[in-house]
Amino acid sequence: MDALREWFATHPAASSLTATIALLLAAWVGDRIAKRFLFRALRKLVERSPFEWDDALLDDRVLARAAHVVPVLILYIGLPLVPVMSGDFREIITGGFGAAIIALLAFVVSGLLDGVARAYALRPDAAERPIKGYIQLVQIGVFIVAGVLVLSTLTGRNPGVLLGGIGAFTAVLLLVFRDTILSLVASLQLTSNDMVRIGDWIEMPKYGADGDVIEIALHTVKIQNWDKTITTIPTHKLIEDSFRNWRGMSESGGRRIKRSLNLDMNAVRFLTPAEIEEFSRWELLRDYMAGKRERLRQWRAENPAEEGVIAETRNLTNLGTFRAYVLAYLRAHPRIHDEMTLLVRQLEPGPEGIPLQVYAFTNDTRWATYEGIQGDIFDHLLALLPEFGLRPFQAPAGADVQGLKTGGGENP
Repeated sequence: MDALREWFATHPAASSLTATIALLLAAWVGDRIAKRFLFRALRKLVERSPFEWDDALLDDRVLARAAHVVPVLILYIGLPLVPVMSGDFREIITGGFGAAIIALLAFVVSGLLDGVARAYALRPDAAERPIKGYIQLVQIGVFIVAGVLVLSTLTGRNPGVLLGGIGAFTAVLLLVFRDTILSLVASLQLTSNDMVRIGDWIEMPKYGADGDVIEIALHTVKIQNWDKTITTIPTHKLIEDSFRNWRGMSESGGRRIKRSLNLDMNAVRFLTPAEIEEFSRWELLRDYMAGKRERLRQWRAENPAEEGVIAETRNLTNLGTFRAYVLAYLRAHPRIHDEMTLLVRQLEPGPEGIPLQVYAFTNDTRWATYEGIQGDIFDHLLALLPEFGLRPFQAPAGADVQGLKTGGGENP
């Protein structure tokens, strides 16, 4: 052993090379031990845990980043033990390893913060109060501090001096982080006022967004449109510009139907006695027809016609009776919300006929179901128009024009 020491003392280059190889070997062994034993055992312990939050907090990315710290730390500690190395060179290498340790630790902390966000997302109320924006803000702070410490380690200066120098560039920093500051304020307003949650259906036509919110971060809000494309909107734009949130509709339990049938004005007329008798037997019109007939009888009894004078013509119309039928039909419909507004109203006549508008709410807010309910209702009403002597108004189609030219069709 003494002879070996004497040989190394007389051969400094070999001594330095041997120490360097031994240090690198120790770093490699430390890396293998950390990855294959320590962190693998920790991973198994986490997997066997009955809790879910620890799986999100300590995932493979966090453990892999932490494992990289071990070999760098061994090199940082063992480097001063390598003989025959100039002080300046050793200081530079040691500073480099120290900066690497700080950077790796910053990435580990960032990974842990991502794990906190994932663990928080497991909570049932996570969609109502997302924290990803705050997590990203803390991560920015961690990397700023790590950057200052890395510069301090590499230059050998006091971190306070560097921070003092940064204060002189406050205006520049405000300009550089303008979007971050705006997004932070917007995130606070969105969260505190409960304006947007993950899972909300929002519309923002200015940015071509129409779909579900899938992520609320510090800088951006991601929306998955109905065609499965993704629209990314800066967070502060949700405060600057207007958008529509359909959450209120979903929570109310009712979805609005607001659609009109355009009817031909030339088809509006009085009902014949036979039609009055016929509609009086319809279940949905029985009460309406009985009430109308009784009021007409009373009016005629109180206002007898004078001889030779034409009395005021007062009778039931096919359009009024159809409007009463539609209202009764909707009230009896099992998929129409009976505690929300229900109207069947006649809008102002125009060049496209008389619009008869249905204003109601379905009791199922699911999109596909809602469209099915709405379609079934208007299919039924369109098919029933001829029973009341009414016609839908529509512009002539190609077949109509061709029929008129050949004499094969007649305009009713």
